[in-house]
Amino acid sequence: MPAPPKDAVSQLATVVSSRPCGSDAVVLRLAPERPFEPLRASRFFMLRREDGTAPLIPRPYSVYRQGGGASSSTGEAPWVEFLIKVMGRGSRALEAAPIGSQLRLIGPLGNGWPVLDGDGAPWVMLAGGVGSAPFPMAIEQALRGMDGGAAVASRDLHFLFGARDRGLLYDLELFERLGVNVHTATVDGSHGMQGHVLQLLDALQAAGSIPKQIRVLACGPDPMLEAVHARAIEEEWDCWLSLETLMGCGVGICNGCPVPTREGGALAGWPNAKCCVEGPVFAARDIELVGH
Repeated sequence: MPAPPKDAVSQLATVVSSRPCGSDAVVLRLAPERPFEPLRASRFFMLRREDGTAPLIPRPYSVYRQGGGASSSTGEAPWVEFLIKVMGRGSRALEAAPIGSQLRLIGPLGNGWPVLDGDGAPWVMLAGGVGSAPFPMAIEQALRGMDGGAAVASRDLHFLFGARDRGLLYDLELFERLGVNVHTATVDGSHGMQGHVLQLLDALQAAGSIPKQIRVLACGPDPMLEAVHARAIEEEWDCWLSLETLMGCGVGICNGCPVPTREGGALAGWPNAKCCVEGPVFAARDIELVGH
């Protein structure tokens, strides 16, 4: 039976800072009471305010960045950051949390990206809007080398960022500073190529900037992930998807985040997998997405 990760804890964390990001988001930095070991990119936490101004059910957010503590040259306390797109009551409450106030922080939860190694085809990271959240740490970890594997050369890592308009290309300058190949597409043409992120990939492959044989990571809205999933199956890419599935508990109890499994895949022993426990990252060959 799936169970929460052994390193997951429920604790309070202090709001250190909140900075505007894009046209409708903030980056929230929290200092946990008990620091975490280095986190795998695309794991997540459940967040909520504790003062009664937010829903009782916490909201899931991917780890955006992690720092401080032993890794800090300035002696700053350990911190974790989250990219919060302001949409409803829960996210509005997090955006408005005063500096110095405390939030409930439950995690780290779920499974992150696979080992991103430099021995093989180039990596292509596809992000749609706020689906960019699990990628800053992924890029940093890939460039350093993960789990003892070979580091990925910057020339072999492509970050393709798509959104409706320039204001939803959150923290684009951060990605550009990471030193990898960054390409953008917007539906309205306000930045980069006009179109969607898969159309951007097609154009880059047609131009020879990205080869046909690639390994793919993707995170974004459901229609985008469904399109990436279908293409990955058709092209037989090694592909992993970080799903933005709604969750109730985040720890596998409520069964509120089912993801249909794919016949012949590694999870096919059950008709559904739990996104919060067996995900949020799934190999494309293991799940079905259309209509999930």
